[in-house]
Amino acid sequence: MTEHLKSAPVAYENEAFLNSPDGRILRMLAEYQEPLARFRREQIQDTVVFFGSARFQGQKAAAQNLATVEQNNVASPAAQLEKDLKRAQAGVDMARYYEDARRLAHMLTKWSIQIPARRHRFVVTTGGGPGIMEAANLGAHEAGGKSIGLNIQLPFEQYPNQYITPALNFQFHYFFMRKFWFAYLAKGLVIFPGGFGTMDELFEILTLAQTDKLAKKILVVIYGSEYWKKIINFQAFVDAGTVSPQDIDQFKIIDSPDEAFEFLRDGLTKFHLGGAPTKQGEVMPEIAKTRP
Repeated sequence: MTEHLKSAPVAYENEAFLNSPDGRILRMLAEYQEPLARFRREQIQDTVVFFGSARFQGQKAAAQNLATVEQNNVASPAAQLEKDLKRAQAGVDMARYYEDARRLAHMLTKWSIQIPARRHRFVVTTGGGPGIMEAANLGAHEAGGKSIGLNIQLPFEQYPNQYITPALNFQFHYFFMRKFWFAYLAKGLVIFPGGFGTMDELFEILTLAQTDKLAKKILVVIYGSEYWKKIINFQAFVDAGTVSPQDIDQFKIIDSPDEAFEFLRDGLTKFHLGGAPTKQGEVMPEIAKTRP
């Protein structure tokens, strides 16, 4: 009796191959095509992206953390207690940015869901984690709109926050594919105080705009002059001749949710809706037509 070999799996069902170095290109393509399919299914046309620290808490949580440190460190060495109290107090001081991100995302979402269009416009998008990301997703959720979370696998766990629209909750392995989706749909970018990751994301978008690698106008808000003027001296770039004066006109530094909302609303309307907002902040129906 003739025996037959067991059938080999087809390539796209061969897990050993898909997870091997040779399958890397397919994994990369999957992180392009699967999000694309979901964005189409959920009818997402474009986004406004919020970046900022994952470490900030809301005012209530930050105040509770400070109280806990004060109570639990009575017996701690004086030097350690001073460090812990300083860190907890900084959390309270920076909590205003969490609240501002939440309010701005709420205002943007409330405005955008009133735009008459076949697809969802200017959807709030974040990195999907805690801190400023959570605040922006929360604000959009409270306004009754969709929001997107583009999470990333990290050596330390970062879980998606609970306010992301479930169908728009993404998990990436490759940083460059995640960055692609941040930039590709974005019509606005809001940079709250943050660390290395926030700096990386800010300068990547500014570089793309400076070198004309963006086929669209992206409005860039750098939020929190008190923080950013201590971190970056933008004028020094110009003074040293390393950037042109018009390069620092690519963004606007803003200190209040209301001012940021007005800047974004007016710019998004002008460059991407083709008109001017009404006094109530709504888009005139005749200028809000979008391509199918």
